[in-house]
Amino acid sequence: MSEFDYDLFVIGGGSGGVRAARVAAATGAKVALAESSRMGGTCVIRGCVPKKLMVFASSYREGFSDARAYGWDVQDGEFHWDKFQGQLHKELDRLEGVYRKLLDSSGVEIFDARATLADAHTVDVGGETKTAKHILVATGGRPVRPDLPNAHLGIVSDDIFHLDALPKSLLIVGGGYIACEFACIMAGLGVEVTQFYRGAQILRGFDDEARGLIAEMMREQGIDLHTGTNIVDMRPADGDARSESDAEMGADVQQMEALQTDVDGDVEGGPLWVKSTNGREGVFDQVLFATGRAPNTDDMGLEEVGVQIGRRGEIVVDEYSQTAVPSIYAIGDVTNRVNLTPVAIREGMAFVETVFKGNPTPVDHELIPSAIFTQPEYGSVGLTEEEARDQEEIEVYCTSFRPMQTAFAGKPGRVLMKLVVSKESRKVLGCHIVAPNAGEMIQLAGIAVKMGATKEDFDRTVAVHPTMSEEIVTMRDPIRAG
Repeated sequence: MSEFDYDLFVIGGGSGGVRAARVAAATGAKVALAESSRMGGTCVIRGCVPKKLMVFASSYREGFSDARAYGWDVQDGEFHWDKFQGQLHKELDRLEGVYRKLLDSSGVEIFDARATLADAHTVDVGGETKTAKHILVATGGRPVRPDLPNAHLGIVSDDIFHLDALPKSLLIVGGGYIACEFACIMAGLGVEVTQFYRGAQILRGFDDEARGLIAEMMREQGIDLHTGTNIVDMRPADGDARSESDAEMGADVQQMEALQTDVDGDVEGGPLWVKSTNGREGVFDQVLFATGRAPNTDDMGLEEVGVQIGRRGEIVVDEYSQTAVPSIYAIGDVTNRVNLTPVAIREGMAFVETVFKGNPTPVDHELIPSAIFTQPEYGSVGLTEEEARDQEEIEVYCTSFRPMQTAFAGKPGRVLMKLVVSKESRKVLGCHIVAPNAGEMIQLAGIAVKMGATKEDFDRTVAVHPTMSEEIVTMRDPIRAG
C-alpha cells in the first residue's frame, strides 16, 4: 500500500493539467486534480475557444458586401450580442462538461476547490489535506492591469465575454496578439475601436514585414491605431471631459449618453475619459487593457516549500518540467516558457513519459507554429527575417498581392507569403503568412519546416492552383539577401 493518497496530484484544470492527469491515470496511477474555477482553463473558458468563436462572428460583417460583389442580392445584417453571447456560453458549458467527463472516465478524482502546497508531497484543498508522490502545478496565467490610477475601471480580456452589451466605442491599450485580435474582432462587430500601443509597431517579436502589413490592414478596417502612444490618465467621464473629447476626437456624445439606457443592457462602468501621452483626450464607453499576463503563482505556498519563482512570477523548471523540489513539476503558462495551449499539452505528455513511463523526455520548444487571429490572420513558424539575419547569411523570398477573391470584390486587402532561407544549408528557417485562414496554412507549412525542408524542396512541390498558398512554392528569386 502506497504511503501517499495519490501517485499524482494536479493543480489546475486547464488543457495541460487535464491531459497530464488523464494520460497518467491511463498508466494505472492514482490521480487527483483540483480546479478552483471552471474546468477547461483559459483556453476553453476565457481564451482560445471563445475568442475564435468571436472571430468567426465578426468575420461575417464583410461577407454581406462581398456577397453583393459576387451577384447575391443581400442586405447588411444586424449583429445581436445577446443572441451570440447566449450561444457562446452554451458551447463553453458543453466543452466544460466534456472535460469533466473525460477526467471522470479516466478515473481521475476531481476537487472543485483551490489547492495550495503544504510541503513537497502535501496539498491543502477544500479544507482537506492530501498527499501525493508527485505534484504537478498547471495553474496557467491571468491578464494584468497596468500600474495606472483608476486602472480598475477598465476591463481585461477575461471580461469581454461577459459584457452586458457591446460598447459603441472601445479603447484597447496594448500591441500584442491579444490586443490586436480583439481590435479586429470588435471592429468587425461594429464597435468604434481605437488602439494605443507604446511601441513603434504592433506585434513586437514577430516578423517586421508581416506586422507592418497587419497594421496597415487594421487601419484599413477602420481601427484608429496609434503607436508610440499610451495612457497617462483615466477617470469616469464628466460633462467637461465629454465636451473636450468631442472637440478633439470627434466623439459622439449623444450616442454615449444613450448607451447608458440601451435596451440591451448597460455597459459596465459607464464612459471613461482618457488622456494619452501625445496630449490628446477622448471619451470611450470601455477601455480594454491588453498589456500583459502573469503566471498564477501567488499565495500557493510555492516558495515556502522550496520551489524557485522567477522575476516575472513564473515557476522555474528544467527541460523535464521539474522544479527545484524533485517531487514538484510545472507545465504550461505558469512556467512562462511558450504560452500556447498545444505546448502545455505537449509538456504534460512529456511529463507523464518522464515520470510515469520511465522514459525521460525533454520538452521540444523548437519550431513551434503559431497563429494570430487578426483579420487577416498571421501564421508563422521558425525565425523572423530579423532573427535569421542576426545568426547567418540568408535569402528572403517574399510576395504580397491582392488575392483573387478580394480583387474581384474590389476590396483593398492584401496578403503576404514569405520564406526566410539559409544561404548555406538552403533550409527554410522561417515561414510567414498574412492572409485569410493563415492559421490553417501554417499548420501544414510547419510540418515541412520542422522536418528541415529546403527551399528546393518547396520548389519541387507542385502548386495547387488557383490558391493563395501556391505562392509558397512558386517564388523563384529572392527579393533580398544578407
